Amino acid sequence: MITIDKILNHSGFRRYFANMSWLFVENILRIIAGLFVGIYVVRYLGPEKFGILSYALAFIGLFVAVSDLGLESITIRELVNYPDRRDIYIGTVFWLKVFGAFIMLALIGVAVQFTSNDSTTNLYIFIISSGFIFQSFQVIDFYFQSKVLSKYVSICKIIQLTISSLIKLYLVFIKADLLWFVIIIFIDCVLLAISLLFAYWHQKNGIFFSHFNFRIAKEMLKDSWPLIFSGVTVMIYLRIDQIMIKEMLGKTEVGLYSAAVKLAEIWYIIPGIITTSLFPSIINSKKSKPLYYKRLQRLYTLMIWMAIGIALLMTIFSDWLVSFLYGPAFVSAAGVLKIYIWGGVFVYLSAAFGKFLINENMTKKNFYRVLLGAIANIPLNYFFIKKYGICGSAIASLISLFLANYFYDFFDKDLRHQLKLKTIAFINPMSILK
Repeated sequence: MITIDKILNHSGFRRYFANMSWLFVENILRIIAGLFVGIYVVRYLGPEKFGILSYALAFIGLFVAVSDLGLESITIRELVNYPDRRDIYIGTVFWLKVFGAFIMLALIGVAVQFTSNDSTTNLYIFIISSGFIFQSFQVIDFYFQSKVLSKYVSICKIIQLTISSLIKLYLVFIKADLLWFVIIIFIDCVLLAISLLFAYWHQKNGIFFSHFNFRIAKEMLKDSWPLIFSGVTVMIYLRIDQIMIKEMLGKTEVGLYSAAVKLAEIWYIIPGIITTSLFPSIINSKKSKPLYYKRLQRLYTLMIWMAIGIALLMTIFSDWLVSFLYGPAFVSAAGVLKIYIWGGVFVYLSAAFGKFLINENMTKKNFYRVLLGAIANIPLNYFFIKKYGICGSAIASLISLFLANYFYDFFDKDLRHQLKLKTIAFINPMSILK
């Protein structure tokens, strides 16, 4: 029997635990900033102005996958497998992401022509989306993830979060216009890019800007194109609700709905921390199928029951929480929160399941399952918004997440074993201890 002392002294355990600890510290600070600074900003802006800002972010979100190009997990995989080709991979992915950012801006420029937005809302959209050019430097984050050195990225993000939070508090203090809160989102992207680049050079790494390999770019895009489309469809079934609420009910309703979503999505940071830290470990265990599936089983169980625990607490305290944090102007958001928070169970599960699909190079399947959720989400939103208002949109989101992350597996024979692992995770929380 393996003792606790042996586990704690195991070099692999200590390495991954240290990596995860930094991610937890960073994201706990992000949660705290979201709860205090973010909610303070929401209270100041009120439902209508916050609705405008949320709509702009949701609209941009529909196109973010074009900028990302679905390259994160694929880049980490290649850097783990071929560490000696670091500069070539980092340089190639960097320039691909720059190209993707400009394509995203062009698509947004076309898309806004088909909306009922006023010129001010469109200005906000273009200011925020321009910041995604600087997100090309996220490739440095991918490098540190591949080395299980998230400490450096976490320090960069903590610095950026601290500066951003202080500026937002100052803007509220001087009663600044909404435009300044839009500009600070752009500045956040610039600050993070500068700090990541400094951290990369501080590790005595070379300059990657001069590297670009067309063959590697072609191979990576061949693997990632289903992830691009799945990323677009993910954002459709996560953000189309806010777009449709604005068109069907108005900006104030978007603000109320988005306030509830903000409280629910604060917790979405956690599965990203865990899966990001454990992804290299899961890749390394693939040679042993029993160990590989045991780790997946434990990960699914951890994700599901952690999300269920959070959902129970948030449901019980939703009325008090919304009233306390946002004030009486947002009281209608409590009903949305009680429903929307349960979608987190499938979001947490998706964080682990998505990593499995990428590790198995099943990117097309990843696209198909997300497509199912996206296709279902639009008519579901239309029907439930008309019937139940903003609470109806929360119902539609919950159903769509269930369809994409669990129900789809019934129809794909290659995923039946994953369906079994997920089902065991749902019905037997103690399986994580076996």
